[in-house]
Amino acid sequence: MVVAVERLITSDILKPARYLGNELLAVHKPWDTAAIRWVLTYPEIYEVGASNLGHIILYNILNAQPRQLCDRAYLPGKDLAGKLRETNTPLFAVESKRSLTEFDILGFSLSYELGATNVLEMLNLAGIPLTWRERQGSIGAEEQEGRGELTDTQSCFPLIFAGGQTATSNPEPYADFFDFFALGDGEELLPEIGLVLEEGKQAGLSREHLLLDLAQIPGVYVPQFYDMAKDGSVHPRRLDVPKRILRRVANPIPAYSIGLVPYVETVHDRLTIEIRRGCTRGCRFCQPGMLTRPARDVEPDRVVEAIEQGMRATGYNEFSLLSLSCSDYLSLPAVGMEIKNRLKNENISLTLPSQRVDRFDENIANILGGTRQGGLTFAPEAGTQRMRDIVNKGLTNEELLRGVKTAWEQGWDKIKLYFMIGLPGETDADVVGIAETVSWLQRECRGKGRKPLNFNLTISNFTPKPHTPFQWHSVSTAEFKRKQNLLRQEFRRIKAVKVNFTDVRISAMEDFVGRGDRNLSKVVRRAWELGAGMDSWYENLDRAFIAWGSAIAQADLDWKYRQVENGEWNLFYAEEQRSRFEDGENTQLLLTPNSSLSSTDAINRVSSHSLDIPLPWDHIDTGIDKKWLQEDLQRALEAAIVPDCSFEGCSHCGVCGTDFGHNVVIESPAIPKFAGEFVPNTTKAQRLRVWFGKQGNMALMSHLDLIRLFDRVVRRASLPIAFTGGFHPMPRISLATALALGATSSCEIADFELTVPVEVNTFREKLAREMPTDIPIYNVEQIDLKASAATQLLESVEYLITVAALVEITPIQWQNWIDTIKAKKELWYEQITKSGKSQLINLRDRLFELELVETHNHKAESMSSVIRYLGSYRQDGLLLRPEQILFMLETVANVEFKLLHIHRNRLILGV
Repeated sequence: MVVAVERLITSDILKPARYLGNELLAVHKPWDTAAIRWVLTYPEIYEVGASNLGHIILYNILNAQPRQLCDRAYLPGKDLAGKLRETNTPLFAVESKRSLTEFDILGFSLSYELGATNVLEMLNLAGIPLTWRERQGSIGAEEQEGRGELTDTQSCFPLIFAGGQTATSNPEPYADFFDFFALGDGEELLPEIGLVLEEGKQAGLSREHLLLDLAQIPGVYVPQFYDMAKDGSVHPRRLDVPKRILRRVANPIPAYSIGLVPYVETVHDRLTIEIRRGCTRGCRFCQPGMLTRPARDVEPDRVVEAIEQGMRATGYNEFSLLSLSCSDYLSLPAVGMEIKNRLKNENISLTLPSQRVDRFDENIANILGGTRQGGLTFAPEAGTQRMRDIVNKGLTNEELLRGVKTAWEQGWDKIKLYFMIGLPGETDADVVGIAETVSWLQRECRGKGRKPLNFNLTISNFTPKPHTPFQWHSVSTAEFKRKQNLLRQEFRRIKAVKVNFTDVRISAMEDFVGRGDRNLSKVVRRAWELGAGMDSWYENLDRAFIAWGSAIAQADLDWKYRQVENGEWNLFYAEEQRSRFEDGENTQLLLTPNSSLSSTDAINRVSSHSLDIPLPWDHIDTGIDKKWLQEDLQRALEAAIVPDCSFEGCSHCGVCGTDFGHNVVIESPAIPKFAGEFVPNTTKAQRLRVWFGKQGNMALMSHLDLIRLFDRVVRRASLPIAFTGGFHPMPRISLATALALGATSSCEIADFELTVPVEVNTFREKLAREMPTDIPIYNVEQIDLKASAATQLLESVEYLITVAALVEITPIQWQNWIDTIKAKKELWYEQITKSGKSQLINLRDRLFELELVETHNHKAESMSSVIRYLGSYRQDGLLLRPEQILFMLETVANVEFKLLHIHRNRLILGV
């Protein structure tokens, strides 16, 4: 059943176009012909989720499967969530507008330790029970749960699963909420799941038997078939499920990255193509690097083909090449230059995520530079050579300086740098070394006629992650605060540096949940009940901290959280104590503030037993041997570096083999000769004026989004648009005026300037072909190149407004009020100027025509009428707005009115 969302998705909520589901390249498959119906959800607001590359890829892959349908859902804003609850309306999928309960399977992406509260919010809004036990079946569910047994009844709710980095790393804190987890890459795994579901659905399998079939698929973890031991480790409760669950590995397919061009501006408002999956650099703090091995390059020809095809299909003016370490993709300069040459006349720019500074050279600078030079981000991580060796960064001071200096010499005046504090073995000298390194880089990058090099620093707190060598280490909150204050003092003396610090409270929460066991499910649920949600957003930090803290205390786990806050595992401290003990010093090692262990016992407990105790995530087989992680931790103690096995010898981590594959490193082709930067074509050979409408759902698109749409439409239609000159060339497209959000129109005007003449009908056909159906093209005419812009010629406007009274009104009363307004010569209105000053204006001078078009007397609309008015609409501020007509009516009628709808009927231009 389709949810009636027309009264929910209205102009009074923030960015209503988020929820329309009508994006370019969205796939609308027939509901009735699908055997299995998926919903992929990203538990964040639309602007974050719709631009997530994994979300787009899996959406495209699932919709490419026969008999499978995939829709999407996102975390609604507070305003829409409030409406859903007030009207008892379930959360819906954006394309079909169907309740999430109507689908067979609902998948969430977990990419952040505290993000599960958003999942619970979405389940609650959808009317879906939060835990797998509650969903098993309503008959006898509580009794079965009390005995720890599974029910075997059919459930009316979809299967709920999670994937993503956090789910793959340690699913245990969230085990109560999901029927299963999809571990690792989903490109091959999810279609396999779909086939098993289809067969099970046809066979009429119970929920338990269906999950048992799914548990046989490598990469599927069904927590209800496993029990947690007292030590937190997880073991099968039955013989027919695997003891350890394999992480799935798939090769990236760039073609599936092309899709979903939102009408609202998203966080990553560009085409993104993955060039390399996996990283073998071996940074010891980096969980993504450990969880995505082996490294797999994409063939350069496929990357180039996907980018060129994607830019033509989407109309984006920017693309990004994605990898954990783009600089390790040897073909980066060749691919970037090839695309830059092919699209050199399109004003296209390339962005890269944080990249390795030691590989940044003139070739990479050339593909990033141009008329719209983007920002540059490097991640030295530590301020001293010793610390970079401990974390296995593989970066020397000389390489750091060479990369930064190359960027400065190539024209960058501002660079973003990422550092961490609280890393294992860090001393105050290492912390101060961050400031000293930044100051040194500034001194080395000075020159006549150049501004000083500016740095934007993000200094985050080290948070230990499962499946990394540093998973056995943590730092106290007090120590983080002390080190942050130490750095603040140091940076006071350094100019042209902006420093941002991560909130230490949330870092401790991330650590507590990220390395937790199943006991934390009750904490996650209680935190959500207390208001936690959107916890990664800065404005929500205080509320999130209070909610999580209260939830932990109510679960009687605050003692364990205090251990995290106090840094309960500090192996480097233990190593120092071991050394001092062996040297004969009488010293006491404290594991916790109240520890009474002898030095020998404490050292043995930390150095051997602590590394061998079972961990809540040991049953997840990522391919990396736990013994290798322990050995790499020992290498960190010795500040020993492990080379990158993609380019040097094997590090014997255990990944490479039949289950996970091997590193795939592709040698770079020759770098094409640089064809030159984009030179904006400012030739104005033809000027066309277009009349268009804004109807249906497109009324909920903002004016800025409409401008962005026209830019992309012109690119997709390959129309020869002229550009402005200057540092940021813009297409010469000018809209006459903005239209209020939610208003419809049949008279909008846009002027286009072209570099070569195009036949008017051809232009209209190409433009209309790429426009959404709710933005019809009515007319196109050629105007003189020197003619004034439409925005300068505007004189008046005709509106049709639908007005409702809050009391019963007769048609005669409506007409009398209209006549009274027309008879008046003065109707004064207090207006607040942009500068905040108050001024009185005579609205009657701005009203030219006023007419009652119709009244609605049937029961549903007994109090509304449609009024046509013609009023002043000059860009010098002499405007008559629809809400001012309401003011006139209320003045003469002494009745309160409500504006239901606005339709702009005519824009009248002067000569």
